[in-house]
Amino acid sequence: MSAGAQLSVTDQRRMTRHPVDHPVIAEHFGKGDVRLHIANISANGFMVDNGDGIGRGERVIVRLPVIGRIEAYCIWTRDNRAGFQFERIIRVDDFLAMIDTLQPNPRLRKLR
Repeated sequence: MSAGAQLSVTDQRRMTRHPVDHPVIAEHFGKGDVRLHIANISANGFMVDNGDGIGRGERVIVRLPVIGRIEAYCIWTRDNRAGFQFERIIRVDDFLAMIDTLQPNPRLRKLR
């Protein structure tokens, strides 16, 4: 019996990533609360740069501005980085509002 995540959404890592500097305390299924640092984010997921000990298929719940609590699955790991895919795609207007909150420097935001 497989214990990993069975994602029904295809891997969509080609979405535009926005650089951010956002620490979160994630609820890890199995390890409890873990501190993660989100380095970039898209409407489909995010990457952390301190994902040591996180394995592919593991699930976390994070709280993001505008979005609130959202579950994500680890879809890749490399060195201390880990990429997570949200369990659902974030609506465009909510995503843009979140980016405005997380990335206040307009030069780093993608033009609309």
